[in-house]
Amino acid sequence: MNVKLLDLDRQYRKIKNEVMREVKAVCDSQHYVLGPNVKALEEEIAAYSGAKYAVGVASGTDAILLALMAAGVGPGDKVVTTPYTFFSTAGSIALLGAVPVFVDIEPDTFNIDPNALERLLKKSAKNVKAVMPVHLYGQCAEMDTIRRLAHRHNLMVIEDAAQSIGARYKGRAAGALGDFGCFSFYPTKNLGCFGDGGMVTTNSKQRAEKLRMLRGHGSRRRYYYDIVGTNSRLDEIQAAVLRVKLKYLDSWAEGRRKNADKYTGLFAKAGLGTALKVPEIRAENVSVYNQYIVLVKKRDALRKYLAAKGVGSEIYYPMSLHQQKCFKDLGYKKGDFPVSESVARQTLALPIYPELKPAELKYVVSTIVDFYSK
Repeated sequence: MNVKLLDLDRQYRKIKNEVMREVKAVCDSQHYVLGPNVKALEEEIAAYSGAKYAVGVASGTDAILLALMAAGVGPGDKVVTTPYTFFSTAGSIALLGAVPVFVDIEPDTFNIDPNALERLLKKSAKNVKAVMPVHLYGQCAEMDTIRRLAHRHNLMVIEDAAQSIGARYKGRAAGALGDFGCFSFYPTKNLGCFGDGGMVTTNSKQRAEKLRMLRGHGSRRRYYYDIVGTNSRLDEIQAAVLRVKLKYLDSWAEGRRKNADKYTGLFAKAGLGTALKVPEIRAENVSVYNQYIVLVKKRDALRKYLAAKGVGSEIYYPMSLHQQKCFKDLGYKKGDFPVSESVARQTLALPIYPELKPAELKYVVSTIVDFYSK
């Protein structure tokens, strides 16, 4: 059996006619940049996330970058975040001349450890401008503590929700839990377009206006520039595609949750003991499972075995950010964030997309069981 890590073709085939009708309408209109679909999608994403405003941008990375810029983060400022995430989280901070400051993660959720954050800020909050929790793999970070600490130290909270559109924390949606929420519409995301795309949410009218200026080179009206911005606009075709997909997002997320429950139940029944551990989904959270991640022993050997049996998998992420060559000047060393480093050596992503067939899911599990039984 051949089981892909992600099979976008299955999703596309189901909505192809609807999507192509909307794409054709955009092409017929010849309105490709900041048109009615972008405006409508911004309103729909704002309503979906429970935020007052949403601003479409060119990518998830740009969403983070522009949120940082709108928050006033610049050279010499510090932004606290996690070392166990995709590069753009810390890379965007560094790109502005600011300093990424890392704290370790929780061993059971892989999200930023609020206790570690509290210890860091208690020790020194000098020059810290913001904290950027990442809602990793579809589950929100522990936002009550993070917001409380941010309020105490007068910090902005920028949610990296690139993997977690639709996720909920105590009934509230990701993207409306901080000062800014940053989403990615990269094709592998739960809500993915046909290329790159992103969105920033906020509850502040002033911040939304600044975001709109920043995505258009810093102008309110053409050829007049109040601030220095960049060119980062969500294009009309991508917005049209996303508007079609948004209608199905909740049902797709429910399919992912059902598959996750099946995995978890089958792994428990298999009795793999300490060889495989399923991360915890906290009671206050509703995960959207952008990835289904397991902690496994002999990870690299298992992945090779899965590939030989036709099962796709991926490693997110093989090296913590504090160990990356480009961040060596930050002065971190191996052992500084032991949980992040340990998780990076053990995590493996398995197929979780909602179109995954029950027989395929069972085959993935049985293949893993076979590996550990040898």
